[in-house]
Amino acid sequence: MTTQKLMATAAALAVVTAPVSAGQAHVRTLSPTISVMSWNVCAGTNPGCFFYGRSMREVAVKVGEYATTKPIKPDAIFLQEFCSGGTAVLESLLEQKTGRAWTVRSSILTVKDGSPKACAPDRQGRPRGDTAVTVAVADHAATFQAHGLTSPPWYVKRMALCAAIPARRVNVCGTHLSAGLAYDDREPGAPFRAKQVEELLAAAAKPGYRAVFGGDLNLAPPDSKQSTAAKRRILAPVYAAYAECDQNGSRDGRWTEKHLREDGSVSKRKLDYLFVPRGSVTRCHVTQNVTASDHKPIYVKANLG
Repeated sequence: MTTQKLMATAAALAVVTAPVSAGQAHVRTLSPTISVMSWNVCAGTNPGCFFYGRSMREVAVKVGEYATTKPIKPDAIFLQEFCSGGTAVLESLLEQKTGRAWTVRSSILTVKDGSPKACAPDRQGRPRGDTAVTVAVADHAATFQAHGLTSPPWYVKRMALCAAIPARRVNVCGTHLSAGLAYDDREPGAPFRAKQVEELLAAAAKPGYRAVFGGDLNLAPPDSKQSTAAKRRILAPVYAAYAECDQNGSRDGRWTEKHLREDGSVSKRKLDYLFVPRGSVTRCHVTQNVTASDHKPIYVKANLG
């Protein structure tokens, strides 16, 4: 990555945004609730995904649909496998669909030589930007900060992207952890994902702010039977300190991702999470019948008052 691009990326992630108006911001500030949506859109480099090669406007339209038509209407959105070229169009489309002011930022992933991991071009051969984790915040001013996570040096550098929202005293963080496949942290005990979870917890725990965080963690819950005991233990400290949106999802047979194995069989796993302060969850939702991605959008509504 060039020095100029690094500086531009850093500048973009350090922007403080302005609220719509003093009156509207005041009303939003008084609400003790916050709602968050997370979705791995699978848009970047996987040719088996619906959004592969499709325009980022098509991706943004679907994100906007899920942000406005489900039982929980998010105040913040975490996206994984998004393409940075769609950041501006997503911001504009969310504003059109919701009538709220949104700020959207993306933190790109880099490969082992430090260059961005480019998304596949669209069907007309036009670039769509780089593979990214993306965070969108409605209504309030926010300061965005990207946190690099310890990652296998032979594959992509994983990131967490946080947005501190002073009006709410909330720090929201979205991430996409290592995949756990042959090319990315398949070592016994998942040492890189274990370290990434520790670093995510540290990034989310901003002094004076309450933490709301999650994304595609590529790990099974502690109560799951679909993983080794060592891997299940990785998330145990997170469950001990925070409430998870779909706390019993794995045990009750719910899942968030459908994986096609090398032998052609299909596994259904819970890999997507939203964590909030303990005792604050008031509602959780997992969208069903999703065909645009191999992951389902998940939602949480929390009362932080």
